[in-house]
Amino acid sequence: MSGTHTHALFVHGHSHLHRLPASTKLGALGLFVLAVVLTPRESFWAFVVHAVLILSAMWLAGLKPGFVAKRLVIEIPFVLFALFLPFVAGGDKLDVLGLSLSIEGLWGGWNIVAKGTLGLAASIVLTATTTVPDLLSGLERLRVPRLITSIAGFMVRYLDVIAGEMHRMRLAMLSRGHDPRWIWQAKAYATSAGALFIRSYERGERVYYAMTARGFAGQMPTFDAERATATEWMGALLLPAVAWTAVAVAVLA
Repeated sequence: MSGTHTHALFVHGHSHLHRLPASTKLGALGLFVLAVVLTPRESFWAFVVHAVLILSAMWLAGLKPGFVAKRLVIEIPFVLFALFLPFVAGGDKLDVLGLSLSIEGLWGGWNIVAKGTLGLAASIVLTATTTVPDLLSGLERLRVPRLITSIAGFMVRYLDVIAGEMHRMRLAMLSRGHDPRWIWQAKAYATSAGALFIRSYERGERVYYAMTARGFAGQMPTFDAERATATEWMGALLLPAVAWTAVAVAVLA
């Protein structure tokens, strides 16, 4: 299924990953993330294998490392939490440069950073090669309940509406000479939150009335997603198969 609505993470391209049906990529992502989660934290080599697989997918999709790195910024709060763990966790201690660090905290921090980064990077590769309509269509192909996909579709599209309202409100403030640069100067943004809520609610109401006038009865129309072939499934599942092989070796070793 194709559509005109894309998102900021999508990168237009004609790579093999771009052409794969969304259902196969979603299935591969789920299996890969599960393999990463089940990887023993002591098996550093297995994490290297997972990282190489993600880099291979990035290369196949024609994605630049900087593109993925910029979008990994969302992980910073979790990284900070992981860095804090060695100082607060209990158990045996290890002295490093005069600091007493918890060994269990070090392992826990490493586990969070490694698995979180790999899972997020894999998700970025998926969203960079698949449009929102195709993602929703792929979820329906994987038998995800229609109610969930409809809510997700409305959420993604309405985020654009809210972002547009926020942009117009900011332009209005700038045209009146208000350009706060410090947090204590942001009172106007705080007071405008209520106005943004009212505007968004009224906009949603008008959108709903327009949809009902066009025959909407509580369920979005269905689009027949292209059925994936066995060859496409095999190609998509190749990377998670390698990841699961690494997990099996790490667990049994």
